[in-house]
Amino acid sequence: MKHATVIRHVAFEDLGSLAEALDLYNYAVRYVEAGTDDLTSINPSTDLLVILGGPIGAYDERDYPFLLDELHLLECRLAADSPTLGICLGAQLMARALGAKVYPGSQKEIGWFPLTLSSTGQQTPLVHLTGDKTAVFHWHGDTFDLPAGASHLATSTLYHNQAFSWKQKGLALQFHPEVTVQGLEQWFIGHACEIGITPDITVAKLREDTVRHAEKLSIQASKFWQDWLASLSVSKSAVNV
Repeated sequence: MKHATVIRHVAFEDLGSLAEALDLYNYAVRYVEAGTDDLTSINPSTDLLVILGGPIGAYDERDYPFLLDELHLLECRLAADSPTLGICLGAQLMARALGAKVYPGSQKEIGWFPLTLSSTGQQTPLVHLTGDKTAVFHWHGDTFDLPAGASHLATSTLYHNQAFSWKQKGLALQFHPEVTVQGLEQWFIGHACEIGITPDITVAKLREDTVRHAEKLSIQASKFWQDWLASLSVSKSAVNV
């Protein structure tokens, strides 16, 4: 059995639909809770590292010093080209670990919007998440510059850098392909204050759009996760040959 170590920043932003794919590919999942667990105890050689999202900034280490532990871990993983996935805050931390700038964007991107893939992105499992197949869920106010040497994979109408890959086994996603209908109900509670102060965003509208798009995303995200996990196995096998 392989081991996936998952850094979680808030309880309701979990693996979501990725959990089923990890189980299918024989990964045992261990959550490590940022802020309470010792992140320095994480084995840097774990088979897969996943860093999930959260409502803090990748540059907020003065208030949240554990971010420095995450950055150090990412630097080691990315230098070794070990399988690494970052979602939203996790993607921003990957960008920063690779020397790129992370900063507040021009506006919040919250809700269901389509992706457009770069020519490189069209050659990756992200083809399952293109705008003609499904909308994907976004929830961020920060953005990042593309790290030098990374491959740009996807964009949205509001933000150019929605996904990048690093070497063979690093993947950073600004958006949230992992969300589910049931899980988002907890997001709507946990992020109630942010919803309340963001123009044109309401729980009713988010819930209405979730009903419209979540089923398609569930189908397409399953294909995406499985193809991506399979690509890690192929890459590993190719190295061993």
